[in-house]
Amino acid sequence: MSGPVSTKIEDRIAVIEINNPPVNAASHAVREGLISAVLDADANADVDAIVIYGAGNTFIAGADIKEFGQPPKAPHLPQLIDEMEAVSKPTVAALHGTALGGGLETALGSHYRIALATARFGLPEVHLGLLPGAGGTQRLPRVIPVAKAAQMMTSGTMIGAQEALQLGLIDEIAEGDDIRSAGFAYAQKLVADGAGVRPTSARAPMPVAEGELDAVRAKVAKAARGLIAPLKIMDAIEAALTLPFDEGQQKERALFMELMADEQRSAMIHAFFADRQVGKVPELKTGTPRDIRKIGVVGGGTMGAGIATSALLAGLDVTLAERDDEAAAKALETVSGHLSGAVKRGKLKQEKHDAIIGGKFRTTTDYADFADVDLVIEAVFESMEVKKDVFGKLDMICKPGAILASNTSYLNIDEIAAMTQRPEDVIGLHFFSPAHVMRLLEVVVGKKTSDDVVASGFALAKKMRKIAVRSGVCDGFIGNRILNTYATAINGAVLAGASPYDVDRAMEEFGLAMGLFRVADLAGLDIGWANRKRMAPDRDPREQYAEFADKICELGRYGRKTGRGFYIHGADGSETPDPEVLDIIAAERAAKGITPREISDTEIIDRYMAAMVNESAKVVGEGIALRPLDVDITLLNGYGFPRWRGGPLHYADTVGLDKILNDIKIFQKEDDFFWQPAPLLEKLAAEGGKFADLNG
Repeated sequence: MSGPVSTKIEDRIAVIEINNPPVNAASHAVREGLISAVLDADANADVDAIVIYGAGNTFIAGADIKEFGQPPKAPHLPQLIDEMEAVSKPTVAALHGTALGGGLETALGSHYRIALATARFGLPEVHLGLLPGAGGTQRLPRVIPVAKAAQMMTSGTMIGAQEALQLGLIDEIAEGDDIRSAGFAYAQKLVADGAGVRPTSARAPMPVAEGELDAVRAKVAKAARGLIAPLKIMDAIEAALTLPFDEGQQKERALFMELMADEQRSAMIHAFFADRQVGKVPELKTGTPRDIRKIGVVGGGTMGAGIATSALLAGLDVTLAERDDEAAAKALETVSGHLSGAVKRGKLKQEKHDAIIGGKFRTTTDYADFADVDLVIEAVFESMEVKKDVFGKLDMICKPGAILASNTSYLNIDEIAAMTQRPEDVIGLHFFSPAHVMRLLEVVVGKKTSDDVVASGFALAKKMRKIAVRSGVCDGFIGNRILNTYATAINGAVLAGASPYDVDRAMEEFGLAMGLFRVADLAGLDIGWANRKRMAPDRDPREQYAEFADKICELGRYGRKTGRGFYIHGADGSETPDPEVLDIIAAERAAKGITPREISDTEIIDRYMAAMVNESAKVVGEGIALRPLDVDITLLNGYGFPRWRGGPLHYADTVGLDKILNDIKIFQKEDDFFWQPAPLLEKLAAEGGKFADLNG
């Protein structure tokens, strides 16, 4: 049989191989080949059992993304799985790598499942705004406990082979690493034992205690935070528990089609593809990544320790420099704590932790220890003078070809690079805090940064499992520049009459995990204050500058770390609004002659989004971001913008650029200096265009 599916009959066992690299996606050709192979094997009198396995590194790892947005072609996956389940001979799914989405649904359509110990399983459709639509919501609750089935489908998280065995998702864990041989031997054993077919659809759903489903649904609803797919999944699970299998499948299909037509699905598909497109930058076509094995980190504070941890988890050798022995010891303790936490969470094995601490990581107080590193990342205080001093010293010590990177959040990379004799080797690598957790990395490209160094930045991000976004040089780059703008707009809403607590509530109802002022308290108000003081000499006198955050900082209240900021923070983690903050704001309004008015949640969000979209359009129009999708990925992965809204510029396309522009013109009446429409936004709105048109 030609194509990505082939069959070999050995000892009366039909072994069906799926070979559709790189991830054996369930493409049309795979579905067509698999249904034909299974039916042929079932009809063959010389076959007693069937084994299905994936060639290469994995079983079916999901749908074929090339088919997203294309008209579906028969045989559809639900039909394939129903046909597989209905064959008259015992069928074994032999699993390794990952069985995800349609891959796991295919495995559930087999009668038996065996897996390598390293295999992982999941139904991640919720991340695309969908539910498992090929019987997954109906079969999984017939195999594993309902609460776990709900958790897997509504969160999209994967489980390992040991847990899958304990739950009943798989029947055996194979010894060794040859999944084909393991599947073949298991099928032989089933035949020898006289085992028959075991359709999952014929099983009764797993028992559910009274009130259990309602409790699970309530928990899912609380975690969903605006997402509709998790709640639709719960509806499908309820159908699995209360309806005959065929009727449950019909309900699943109806719910799936509802989600397919919803804007959330469109937004999340946009984010899915943008994640993959964002790494395609011009420099990667001409630049060759340098070999980076040893790195240096300057500064062992929150950011430096996080960067060091991220590098160590990626297998890199790390030397961290601090100003004195006491600070170096504290940095060692912080990094060790991060690594111990990774062990506790199962992200790092104890023996690897011990190897890192024993040989891959060291601290120093002497920059001379950076003489043989391939890359140094500076993560010191956000001061141009301090950073210039560091780079001047590094330039003298580091070997030729070593990359010098700054973790600056705002400062001009070109000005920093000018302190060296190798500006082509200088780049910005702006990590987000906590650096060992957050996935976003802004790769800031200076005027003289070489293509090889840019390619090296993207390669490092991949090694660290981060999403890299290319940014040009400007104050704040992509993310913080946009943040500063929408923060100014939100401060304007507060001066006009909203409270910080109104703002946070509205933003959280919009879909953010935390509102702007809660985030500021968490990050530390002193960070933003230092930046505002840096920019004060160049502040335009026409700007309506909100002073209340500065006044709070002047009282020594920097947020959670000091116990007070915009909120009062309890030792138990509680947050309560601070009445003194409202007094500070009221005093500023009075001093500025502002009569406060009622500000609705809708107006708060309109201001937030208009400012964000407008500044994003400027960032794209000026070439700081290559494409609108680069802005979307930055805000989605670094600033908590809800993924189910697709990013600010996808959101703008969805609500209409005319609406965004009209909102700006309304707010312009209040503050003509701040609310200036971006030329790109005006151009697209006039032409009836969309930001998506510029993504290429």
